[in-house]
Amino acid sequence: MPIGRPLPNVTMYVLDERLQPLPVGVPGELYAGGAGVARGYLDRSALTADRFLPDPYGPAGARLYRTGEVVRLLPEGDVEFLGRVEGQVKIRGYRIELGEIEAALTDHEQIADARLLAREDATGDKQLVAYVVPTGDTAPAPGPLREALTRTLPGYMVPSAFVELAVVPLTANGKLDRGALPGPGEDALARAEFVAPRSVVEELVAAVVPASDGGGDCRVVDRAGGVAGRGRGVRGAVRAASAV
Repeated sequence: MPIGRPLPNVTMYVLDERLQPLPVGVPGELYAGGAGVARGYLDRSALTADRFLPDPYGPAGARLYRTGEVVRLLPEGDVEFLGRVEGQVKIRGYRIELGEIEAALTDHEQIADARLLAREDATGDKQLVAYVVPTGDTAPAPGPLREALTRTLPGYMVPSAFVELAVVPLTANGKLDRGALPGPGEDALARAEFVAPRSVVEELVAAVVPASDGGGDCRVVDRAGGVAGRGRGVRGAVRAASAV
């Protein structure tokens, strides 16, 4: 959703966690500066310190307001709203905006609604799980859904599993009822097609994955949550095997 450009005497920055400007198209947090920035919150010094920061790009004494909104700069200069910072998760070193994945899912003609959660698997690793409400009787199978998402999203943003729902569960306040969302079963996993090991390293991983992953074959290119997503168990098994 485009939200336009800053008003006169107001500045808007799309910054990363270190307050560094981000290039066009890269999501970051929106910071506002200039004449429209207040002095702080009345009688709430801790919140003021968290939200109002020194402006590294303005004159001496200037401050920025941290909005908590995730946006990106469009090529024509407008700012596009993507969601709230609270809707971000960090998985395997990547900061992921869940709303961006939900939007990509609902662009699919067979998906009416979608929600994303980061859930821990049996090894304690976080995995992206998509909950989808189909437009018709049934949603597409996990494989085709995954394939569709890989056309518009990087691999680390493609969910590991897709769970079909009749309706998205909501609380009395209209918010997502996370406790009512079921865990994904084996049929919900979006697995890549089998690719045989192509190098010495992949052969080593393929040899130890059954021991660390409860059996099954090794999909060496399963970036969306297969072998690549089971970090700690696989790494430990590889270290043990390579030390022999």
